Amino acid sequence: MKNIFITVLFILSGFAQQISAQGDLLVSPVRVIFEGTKQKEEISLVNIGNDTTTYSVSFLQYNMNEDGNFKLIEKPDSGQMFADSYLRVFPRKVTLAPRESQVVRIQIRRKPDMQCGEYRSHLYFRAEKETAPLSLEVKKDSKLMAVQITPVFGISIPVIIHTGSVKVISSITDMRLDKQQDTVTNLKFVINRIGNISVYGDITAEYVPLKGKTVEIGLARGVAVYTSVDKRNFSVRLLNSSNLNLESGKIRVKFTSPKDSPYELYAEKEIVLKKGI
Repeated sequence: MKNIFITVLFILSGFAQQISAQGDLLVSPVRVIFEGTKQKEEISLVNIGNDTTTYSVSFLQYNMNEDGNFKLIEKPDSGQMFADSYLRVFPRKVTLAPRESQVVRIQIRRKPDMQCGEYRSHLYFRAEKETAPLSLEVKKDSKLMAVQITPVFGISIPVIIHTGSVKVISSITDMRLDKQQDTVTNLKFVINRIGNISVYGDITAEYVPLKGKTVEIGLARGVAVYTSVDKRNFSVRLLNSSNLNLESGKIRVKFTSPKDSPYELYAEKEIVLKKGI
């Protein structure tokens, strides 16, 4: 039997859920920000599987592109600073029995030479599977080789440090409808970012008819535009569009602070609907 290991990494940097699970590991919270006088944070890990598993804890560095995708990097790109050298994490390895939980603690070590702006790294929790050494199993009187593929799951969450004078301004541009088979399915637009920190929040799309009540037709939580880009191309799938007459009125998009924080409107944009668009 030949064992092949595939690492499956999920980056939870663009999701607003306070608890998220992948594989057999549940993590909470899924985003950490050190700002002001905040000095430490606790990450709760829970093994929701049926086997005892050991998880290693380390840092990874990622760059976001304009489509919101991530690329693993070793050196910071322009406008990007890594946070890991200013952070202390313990323990670095956790073994959890089924349904067992443990806390991983993060402490910040600020230094006087830190630049104003944002430092970001991703805390990576990787399941370590205990397996036998690689071997081949060839059945008798057969030329077939049996192969076993073992996925190794990992979760990565952003850890961000804000230092000194920080500021960010957002705007929404280039909004348009994307139709498929004569049915509106997506609303596409660009989220722009100006400043020395990233912006993170929720996207809401509303249909405003000529008469009647405004209806929410699209929602995306935990949308981030990191400092490696000045803009991000984004698309929201519209809900209940088959029950609405999207040939008049307008669609309004709002980019706001996350659900569980004080409300703040980052940016807002409208598109007027006309028959034939």
